[in-house]
Amino acid sequence: MENPDALHLGQQICFPLYALSREITGLYRPLLEELDMTYPQYLVMMVLWEEDGPGVCDIGRKLFLDSGTLTPLLKRLEAKGFIVRKRNTLDERVVQIFLTDSGKALREKAGGLPARILEKIDLETGELQELKESINKILNKIQK
Repeated sequence: MENPDALHLGQQICFPLYALSREITGLYRPLLEELDMTYPQYLVMMVLWEEDGPGVCDIGRKLFLDSGTLTPLLKRLEAKGFIVRKRNTLDERVVQIFLTDSGKALREKAGGLPARILEKIDLETGELQELKESINKILNKIQK
């Protein structure tokens, strides 16, 4: 018989990761409300602030989101005037996402968010870096 404790909540790696994700997202919520964005929208905007004009598939790959989840997010960001969607002139199957002037200006407004979140988490930089590296290691193994 399998380990009888294997199904105890306290034995699971998935639960603390899930709970931490919810808590961190909750810390972002009031800060992002000031910018009229949800956390998933903020993630999309961060991708675009790094590189303007990626394809929808590229954004989805970076954020681990499928097009069924990503398309409504992009439509809402477009309705808010932060982005525009354009078909690639060389390959019309590819939809590229570009920042509008409002989307570019939003970067300035959002610039202080990471520091405000780190202040709330109150961990040493080294501890946070180790946690991030461990999580990325697991993600990379799962994605293989």
